[in-house]
Amino acid sequence: MKPLLIKDLPIFLKRFGNFIDAEIRSIEILSPVNIKIVIAGQDSARGFDWITVELDFNDVSDAKLIDSDKLHLLDMSNGISLLSKDTDYYFCLDNYSSISSMPNSMFYIKSSNLKYKEGLF
Repeated sequence: MKPLLIKDLPIFLKRFGNFIDAEIRSIEILSPVNIKIVIAGQDSARGFDWITVELDFNDVSDAKLIDSDKLHLLDMSNGISLLSKDTDYYFCLDNYSSISSMPNSMFYIKSSNLKYKEGLF
């Protein structure tokens, strides 16, 4: 796993096209403060081939998740939002530009540490 630094968020999101039309493959709650999400998306650094990206949220302080059996129902046509404020990361579905409105999303995570790993499709 590589740390995803706050300064690298715009580059990361651009590389994966904000995960528009991607697919959340799994959610794993490793502990009350550690959540792992696997997303399949297109990677512009690899000629837009499909790959999986594991996002490992540590020190989670707030979250709104859905059951794993309902993942196929998620609409990813607007991708994800991944914003930061101070030392916290804010992740949610859909296109949000304001952190204050992100908790209104049906899928939301706030953490102070984020790592990622690329994998095969």
